[in-house]
Amino acid sequence: MSHSTTEVLTGGLVLVVAAGFAFYAAQAAGLSGAGDNYPLSASFRSSEGVSVGTDVRLAGVKIGTVTDVSLNAQTFRADTTFSVKDGIMIPDDSSIVIASEGLLGGNFVEVMPGGSLTNFEPGDEITDTQGAVSLISLLVKFVAGSGGNSDGGS
Repeated sequence: MSHSTTEVLTGGLVLVVAAGFAFYAAQAAGLSGAGDNYPLSASFRSSEGVSVGTDVRLAGVKIGTVTDVSLNAQTFRADTTFSVKDGIMIPDDSSIVIASEGLLGGNFVEVMPGGSLTNFEPGDEITDTQGAVSLISLLVKFVAGSGGNSDGGS
């Protein structure tokens, strides 16, 4: 059984392109080597819209990704673990919030830096958190609240 050289080269090219795409996807998802990141954790009342791979940003710049989200059965809060790039030191009085990119955009985790001179160490927990705000519940509150402000008299 003989194979043509063209078929072998085409198959090899397809494998190289597939490997390149897999490498690019791993880089984009933040799944690259663990040696250049350090872990931090936080516990949110609501982590709506946040999942593994969600961006962690500081001043609008991506500094890491969410690596794990799980429910804490004792506190009924969403325990979140995320990685931060080495060299980015976060003050230990910083807070962390789940923010939205807009009405149609997704959510991301935003670090709000504090002013402390000491920084979080790998594995520390950020305790000052604010969970996701549901736009639907805000709209319902707004509509319900605006109806109660009318005088009703003439």
